[in-house]
Amino acid sequence: MFQATRRRLAIWYTAVTAVLLLLFASGVYLYVRSTLIERIDDTLNHVVEIVERCLTTSRCASTLIFEPIDADADKFRINVEASLRDNTDTVEDDHIDLEWFSPTGKLLWSTLSEPLNIPIRANRTGETVRVVKGESENSKFKISNSPLLLRQVTQRVEVRRQVLGYLRVSHPWFEVTKPSRQLIFDLALGIGLMVLSVGASGWFLSGKAMEPVGESYQRLKQFTADASHELRSPITLIQTNVQVALADLDLAEIETTTSLLYRQQLKVVERLTQRLGKLVNDLLFLARQDSGISKDTFSPCPLDALLMEVVEEQQLLVPEKEIALSLDLVDPPASETSPELLENWFTLVGNWDQLVRLFTNLIANALHYTPAGGQVKVELARIEGINRVSGLRNTSGQLQVKVSDTGVGIPAEALPRLFDRFYRVDPARTHRTGNTATASATGSGLGLAIAQAIVEHHQGHIQVESTQGIGTIFTVTLPITLES
Repeated sequence: MFQATRRRLAIWYTAVTAVLLLLFASGVYLYVRSTLIERIDDTLNHVVEIVERCLTTSRCASTLIFEPIDADADKFRINVEASLRDNTDTVEDDHIDLEWFSPTGKLLWSTLSEPLNIPIRANRTGETVRVVKGESENSKFKISNSPLLLRQVTQRVEVRRQVLGYLRVSHPWFEVTKPSRQLIFDLALGIGLMVLSVGASGWFLSGKAMEPVGESYQRLKQFTADASHELRSPITLIQTNVQVALADLDLAEIETTTSLLYRQQLKVVERLTQRLGKLVNDLLFLARQDSGISKDTFSPCPLDALLMEVVEEQQLLVPEKEIALSLDLVDPPASETSPELLENWFTLVGNWDQLVRLFTNLIANALHYTPAGGQVKVELARIEGINRVSGLRNTSGQLQVKVSDTGVGIPAEALPRLFDRFYRVDPARTHRTGNTATASATGSGLGLAIAQAIVEHHQGHIQVESTQGIGTIFTVTLPITLES
């Protein structure tokens, strides 16, 4: 139990730390990536401003070449190729390419080796475009193995309200993707190493934190086991003395009022000591199961014969309450022809005494809380393990026992705590004899806790379904063979 708790603590600690590291790494990645994009956009806008200023002001008048349009003195254009021929080396050094378009969107001049064939869209904020090499505007198919990503800024250039053309500046997108991928690799490596170190330290720290709790729990279990063991001797001694005193009174020849009173009192003491002895034995059993010091041996147990024995013993109580107690053994399917398997169809590996105690508790509870004229049914069936992938039967079959009654039922809010120790549902768990409703006050609240401990000791599971006024069904599922 403590190893499982320690493991859960370490896993939770590691998981929370991993989530925090992922959030931190995501923030760092987004910040760095946005910074790289802003830096490229700033560079592109700066280049656009310089080129636009050079084309529209007198600062570059000495290098600009103006050409008239149709001999109209008021309209002119700029020969950008001649004007910027000497400046192309600078932009190539910075991996920046320029494109000049006419006012109608026709490409006039470019530093690129191949045209991009991307329509003009004026955009000063920057956009990322995907260019497929070999793509043509008139082509129906795009065939390329090396797409190109570019970051672009497009600016419309005007002089005296006349649109001279469009200037588009492009920058390779790998200036963002390359450092981004390297950053992702570095962050993933760092997070992986950090998670491993956090997991190791979490396992170590959770073990240190669980040490005092484990020591306290072990001392408590040892105290419970020792106290239960030590209480058995005085209780047995008291019970023996009471029985001797009752035997002496029975041998007395004279019956007086005083002797009758003593006999009644001694019988009350005897019943109380028997109940106390049963409680001590139950506590000792649970303490041994919790501590794992139980030395019970497991052997093949025919569960059908065991249930027949338990039902036969419990049927001694049936005539008094007029309850129909029955045992139903579900026959194997007709397709099963193996003689050895049919002979051991209801046989499992377990402890006979513990299984007798388990089903005695369940059947006795069903009889106790079922009113006169009700029914208690015990059903035993074998459930074959089927591999969902191959559809073949596995050897790990299970035996399922259902104990159903037509009693008063259990409230839905009490079901989650039904197997807790010393928990009893007195207001609802009543039984009627005739017209008188009497609450059960004889139990200690350990019967179902013991039943659950026995089932878990046999690597099975127990569940309960109940409806008030209709009845209760306890379902016990036990593996035929225990896992090592």
